[in-house]
Parts: sequence; C-alpha cells; structure tokens
Amino acid sequence: MTGTLVLANLKHRPMRSFLSVLLIGVPVTLILALVGLTQGMLQDARERQRGAGADVDVRGSAAAGAVSFSGESLPQGYVDVIEKQPHVKAASGVGIHNIELPLVITGIDMPSWIRLNGGFQYISGGPFQGPDDMLVDELYAAQKKLHTGDYIDLMGHHWHICGIIKRGKFARIAVPLATLQDLESAAHHVNQILVRTDSPSNDRLVADELQRLMPDTKVFTMAEITALFSVSNISGVREFTVVIMVLGVVIGFLVVYLSMYMSVLQRTREIGILKSLGAGRGFILGIVELEAVLLAIGGTAIGVLMSFGVWWLIRTFVPASIPMIIVPGWWPIAGGITLFGALVGALYPGLSAASHDPIEALAYE
Repeated sequence: MTGTLVLANLKHRPMRSFLSVLLIGVPVTLILALVGLTQGMLQDARERQRGAGADVDVRGSAAAGAVSFSGESLPQGYVDVIEKQPHVKAASGVGIHNIELPLVITGIDMPSWIRLNGGFQYISGGPFQGPDDMLVDELYAAQKKLHTGDYIDLMGHHWHICGIIKRGKFARIAVPLATLQDLESAAHHVNQILVRTDSPSNDRLVADELQRLMPDTKVFTMAEITALFSVSNISGVREFTVVIMVLGVVIGFLVVYLSMYMSVLQRTREIGILKSLGAGRGFILGIVELEAVLLAIGGTAIGVLMSFGVWWLIRTFVPASIPMIIVPGWWPIAGGITLFGALVGALYPGLSAASHDPIEALAYE
C-alpha cells in the first residue's frame, strides 16, 4: 500500500518529480566526472610511463618528485656513462617541454629510443626525417584534427607532422631531441634518462648504483614511479573530491527538502484522511522517506547516464588533454551519498506531515 501511494503521488506531479530527479542527478554527475577525470589522467600517465619500456628513470636533482618534471638539468653525456654500467641494456635521454597541462612535448633521440623499446608503432607516416618533424599520438591527432603531412605551430616553431603513432608509448607529442634542445637553449642537456635493465630483479640494484655514481640526480625504479600515480599522492585531489561529495550531500538535501516540503503542503488533506483512517506517525513518515528514496535512486540513475554524456563529450573534443574513464565502482558510492542527503532532506517534511492534526488537516484549504 505504501509503495502504491508513493508511486501515485510521483505520477500525479510528473514535472516536480522529473525536476527533482534531474537536480539530484547533478551532484552525482559531478562526483562521477571528477573521479573519472582523476582516475583517467592517472591511468593514462601510468600507461605511458610503462610504455616507455624503461625500468629505471634518472632525473635532475631539481625534480620535485617522481610524478613531476625538472628543467633541462642532466648532461646528455650521462646516457653513455649509464649504458656502460653492469646490468644496463639500453638508455635514452629525453627532453620535456610543458605546453599546457597535462600536455608536454617530448624530445626523442630516435636511435637510442629504438634500442630502449623498439620504437613507436605508426598508424600513418613514419619516423623523423628532418629537424622540424613531429610525431603525435592518435588522441592528440584526433583532438587537433591532424593528419600526416599537416603543419602545426607550437613553442613558436613551425612543425611538420611526419607520423601518427599509437597511444601509450610515453610521448603524446614527440620531436627530435636536438631541435627541442636548441629551442630551449639547453644544448646537450635532457630532463630524464630512461634506462632498461637486463632483468626485473636487477632494477633496484641498477637504481642504487646509478644513485651512488651520480649523486646529483634522483633515480627511481619504474615500479616506484607508477605506484605514485594515485589520488592519495596528488596534492589537493583528495580534498577536492571531499568538497564535491559534501556539495552532493548539500544539493541532495536541499532539493529533497524543498520537494518534500511542497509535497506535504499540497497533500495536507490527503494526510488528514490517512490519519483519520488510523495511519500512525511512522506510516506517514515512511511515505515521505520512501518517496525521497525513489527520487534519490532516480537521481543516481540520471547522474550515471549524464556522466556517460560527459565522458562522450570529452572523448570527442579533448581526448588528449583530459583523459576520462568510467569508474563503475563509484556508482554505489555516489548513490549512497545522494541517498543520505535525500533521507536527511526528507526528515523534517516527514516529521511535519506526521505531526498534522487530522481534524485541522481535513479542514485545510
């Protein structure tokens, strides 16, 4: 009976019900979009780090940490020194230039890059043929509508797109290392040196030896770097997520509070009839809370659908700049946050309805 009454009320006021569900879905979308963006960017970073084929990463001492980049502070000659060390199969120095976070231009020394990981996989075109050539991955090419043979201006330089490469191999935008060094006025210097060892069991041994040999650097194993690509290790992300969750609770509370309060006012006579027929305070409160639960469930479903819409828009227009993924594990979390806000928001209107005097309620116009 309770469910029938609730469903009848929702159907009787379809526009109010629809707007309530839609507004409740907004914070759900915000939560899921935020989680999808942070997880997507971190997953993309991990995949590209692993795609380099390196086991050890050497950076300048000015580097803020394993998930940041330093300036051009490593002598390129270190590459030859590292390649002569025991258990090292290959080493390649790369240059990094930030253009717009999280996008960077990566300077590649193609011969050592091929020794390190076999080189890029080409969707079209091929390797550098000249100093002004540029390789872009499929996501950046899709975002900027680029094709092999096109030209693009970056860093105040006119680049020729010589090839489109598959995503996930460290560089999203790659140019000849020597050209990047000239543009940066950093001849014979690199940001990072990527090192491949002869066995995973020797990664830590090589990293420790390189750190001892070059104390002016910071040396990480690739396992250490990829492990740091998590929400808990990125400053401000966790706090921002908490803020969005609190916002979700507040919005859910306000939407349901206003919706249920207006509903109670509009149904005063109905409540009076129910109470005159013997309905108790708990029954009346249960009706209001159940209606809030249904609105929260509907809002969660709408929010999940809208998060797919956000994902589609990002994948269509800015797939390289803002990688986003769908995280189903967060659907029940977002739903729980919304449900909590809805239940709290419906509490006062429900108690108000349950306290109505049946005689006064029946006389209400």
